Amino acid sequence: MAEVGVLLLNLGGPDKQEDVRPFLYNLFADPEIIRIPVPPLQKPLAWLISTLRAPKSRKNYQAIGGGSPLRAITNQQGRVLKKALTARGLDIEIYVGMRYWHPFTEEAVRKIKADGIRRLVLLPLYPQYSISTSGSSFKLLDQMWERDPSLKAIERITINSWYSRPGYIRAMGERVREGLDKFDNPDGVHILFSAHGVPRTYVDQDGDPYQRQTEETVDLVMQSLGRPNAHSLAYQSRVGPVEWLKPYTEDTINELAQKGVRSLLAVPVSFISEHIETLQEIEIEYREVAEASGIHDFRRAKALNVNKTFIDDLAEMVIENLGVYSR
Repeated sequence: MAEVGVLLLNLGGPDKQEDVRPFLYNLFADPEIIRIPVPPLQKPLAWLISTLRAPKSRKNYQAIGGGSPLRAITNQQGRVLKKALTARGLDIEIYVGMRYWHPFTEEAVRKIKADGIRRLVLLPLYPQYSISTSGSSFKLLDQMWERDPSLKAIERITINSWYSRPGYIRAMGERVREGLDKFDNPDGVHILFSAHGVPRTYVDQDGDPYQRQTEETVDLVMQSLGRPNAHSLAYQSRVGPVEWLKPYTEDTINELAQKGVRSLLAVPVSFISEHIETLQEIEIEYREVAEASGIHDFRRAKALNVNKTFIDDLAEMVIENLGVYSR
């Protein structure tokens, strides 16, 4: 058994319809997702929000097959990453830990402990760091290590973000080119990068680097493309009445239509796997927004999933952080 492991950290998603409400409860019960001034109200409010949102969310998941594909895709990414590491002469075990649904991070850590792992790379599957994504998972792991003294024997090697890695940028460029090539006039297509939003206060008050890192990712992808296309960056998936990062994706689509844009490629920039935000929110909701605004030539770039350039870069990132050499 390998003594070195990689823990892939991701959000998680409901596997089937009956999982939707409990998944939403777990999501909104996390104070890094929705901050409540009175902590004892966090769980009651999470129950209320999840109960109210569940019917619409179930309908959205039904539109993409009934549940989230995120677990299956993340498991596949883990298998392909292990093969890439094995090909480089490294015996490294891969684990998957989801924050809000099975397999939970706690489940993965129990297996890591049982397997006798001595060195563990924490690899969040979020290219850009945010308090609400990578930060929440890191905080949970800190708490677990604090509660269980036996875990302290495991050396943790944390990768905070990888938004500017050359391999990731190349892989994103490949997906954008694939998308552009489906248009009759690729050079005339406006590229709309759509990232998951975070509350504005996270950036302004807490110094969350997410917006800056996302903007840098977009700049690097456009530089790597070397194409004449105009582009925009917008944010999606906001929840609740507070202000989130702007501009919002649906508003940007309407504004682009008013400016005469008729061909639009939506690129999911902060999502590396297909899930509800790409398959339903972008593919279905934003397509409807585009059609209604007069943009009838609307397409979406695929998420990276198991793109070879991307997986190879993850393998190299693991190797670099372990300080070992591949063959």
